[in-house]
Amino acid sequence: SDHMENICGYLMKYTNLVTGWQYRFFVLNNDAGLLEYFVNEQSRQLKPRGTLQLAGAVISPSDEDSHTFTVNAASGEQYKLRATDAKERQHWVSRLQICTQHHTEAIGKNNPPLKSRSFSLASQGSANSPGVQRRPSQNAVSFFNVGHHRLSTGKRVPIMQPDHLVDVREMMSQAEGQQKDLIRSIECLPVSGHLTSLDQDLLMLKATSMATMNCLNDCFHILQLQHASQQKGSLPAGTTINWLEPKISLANHFKNGAAQNFPAEINKPASVREEQSVAEPCQLTREPEEINPDEELEDICDDKEDDLGAVEEQRSVILHLLSQLKLGMDLTRVVLPTFILEKRSLLEMYADFMSHPDLFIAITNGATPEERMLRFVEYYLTSFHEGRKGAIAKKPYNPIIGETFHCSWRMPKGDVATDAGSNSSARSTSEQVTLSKDLEGPREPDCYTVRFVAEQVSHHPPVSGFYAECVERKMCVNAHVWTKSKFLGMSIGVTMVGEGVLSLLEHGEEYTFSLPCAYARSILTVPWVELGGKVNINCLKTGYSASINFHTKPFYGGKLHRVTGEVKQNTTNTVVCRVQGEWNSVLEFTYSNGETKCVDLTKLSVTRKRVRPLEKQGPFESRRLWQHVTESLRDGDIDKATEHKRALEERQRNEERLRAETETPWCTKYFLKEGDGWVYHKPLWKTVSAVQTQQTDTN
Repeated sequence: SDHMENICGYLMKYTNLVTGWQYRFFVLNNDAGLLEYFVNEQSRQLKPRGTLQLAGAVISPSDEDSHTFTVNAASGEQYKLRATDAKERQHWVSRLQICTQHHTEAIGKNNPPLKSRSFSLASQGSANSPGVQRRPSQNAVSFFNVGHHRLSTGKRVPIMQPDHLVDVREMMSQAEGQQKDLIRSIECLPVSGHLTSLDQDLLMLKATSMATMNCLNDCFHILQLQHASQQKGSLPAGTTINWLEPKISLANHFKNGAAQNFPAEINKPASVREEQSVAEPCQLTREPEEINPDEELEDICDDKEDDLGAVEEQRSVILHLLSQLKLGMDLTRVVLPTFILEKRSLLEMYADFMSHPDLFIAITNGATPEERMLRFVEYYLTSFHEGRKGAIAKKPYNPIIGETFHCSWRMPKGDVATDAGSNSSARSTSEQVTLSKDLEGPREPDCYTVRFVAEQVSHHPPVSGFYAECVERKMCVNAHVWTKSKFLGMSIGVTMVGEGVLSLLEHGEEYTFSLPCAYARSILTVPWVELGGKVNINCLKTGYSASINFHTKPFYGGKLHRVTGEVKQNTTNTVVCRVQGEWNSVLEFTYSNGETKCVDLTKLSVTRKRVRPLEKQGPFESRRLWQHVTESLRDGDIDKATEHKRALEERQRNEERLRAETETPWCTKYFLKEGDGWVYHKPLWKTVSAVQTQQTDTN
């Protein structure tokens, strides 16, 4: 009691996935055992915006960072809070825990726990049901006998039979269906008139019903943990069962890691049941798979994203979503409407950056370091326009953790630009054939092959790794990208955090580069995409660098998609080339000798990638993984596409939750963590070095 001081101050409070974090003024009332919050300190004299009873609450510091913690009341209500630093968080957590323990013990003395009883819910409304046995004077703490969030080591918990869990799950399914019917009935009300869908009381009813279902799911989750532990033996002393994070989507979210033992719902499409029943990825083989290029066929898929009808029809959905977003809000965890999706994964979009493999391979044919830098800049600037499918700004699928994408390109050698003065272009044909056979087996002698692989290596934060190589030309590129999206009012901004490295092994050169930001503009009318920001390309060995600016359109006047840049020799600080134009139209290069070169991107030939048929792809390869979503979008069935998409995302959340409970780290398949980045597990620079060493030993 000496430490039970009343404290107050500002904390950030998490509301939901749409509203996000908001600053609120919190007051800990030790005498009453309450945690109250107000809009700001000035409104402290008014009625609190929210109040939590701390008796029986669980105060849990979060593992996601050193600032966040949660307050889980015995009633099921939860506050997710964030302090300014770790020290402030510890101050609040310790004071809240002291207050919670004091008031919990006081209630325990005044309200002895109920006698043990069966928790079977088969006989709904019977005298054994919790709602009947609970006395009006009892609160949730005395009912559940919650004294602390650590389990008592002296009591023996009665064994729960598996059929009890089945009964619980069936009743929860019924409750979830009723809750969904309630939400649907409210949302079907008109937006104007005597009783509207925006009525404050009805909105509160929607929120509380969802919170109730979330609380029931957490309780069910704890029962599953207890049942699983009882099958193995009693829980060790001091074991803590934590509450789950708040959830937005209720669809099937009670199907956590252990729920796969129960029968699947018969009212769901078989494809959805298949998406939800895939085993935990770490239990699948995570060994890298060698893709046979002979199984890959030229891609015939041509999904143009130029249909504006869906956007026009769903204008009200966009307006409703925008009304709940805040400026600067991080959209990483916001579930966006399905109708704005492209028919491809983000991993496949990265592959489309390689749609001009002739320009990519030609980089290493440059006779001098200057020419190679200039060729790389030309390839870099021409790689973006093919990444967009149509004029409308749609969003690719967010990759599922463990998702992969494989493809390749075959480029006739005669179509790749060479340099007559370059010794490298006159390399021994026999040397190329030997290296190709050692690394990849026989190939068509008149074609270069560029292989590409991408993998989603992290879910939070969302990080993708991708790698491409041309074995015959001893060149490869490795990159990792973390996409951070923010709401900017009438547009959405996506920052591409990460770095790529192009390795020209023939010359011993490495070129590091970054990626520009992307913006979806005019999201209420006809959305369109533009790039913005400054990127740099550097080659430490040669001393050449490039600085490129992607210009966003000014509010008044100005051109769209404008890009400018210059290439410099850092040692002499000499500009060897300047470039200007539009990244999706015409680029003009002006060299130091006065010569100019124009590249019309609209006339550049695009080489189709080669992809394995769906039936030969693994279950976590992008096109097979998202095939039902893609098919539904092609058919214009947005509801069905949303159902399939939700099933995939829910499965990912369940698997992530199970890994957290079992403390099982995620196992990547093709990329390894090195420092702050991700590197392909078998990069060409390691393989070439090993082959050359072997050839030296043989000689």
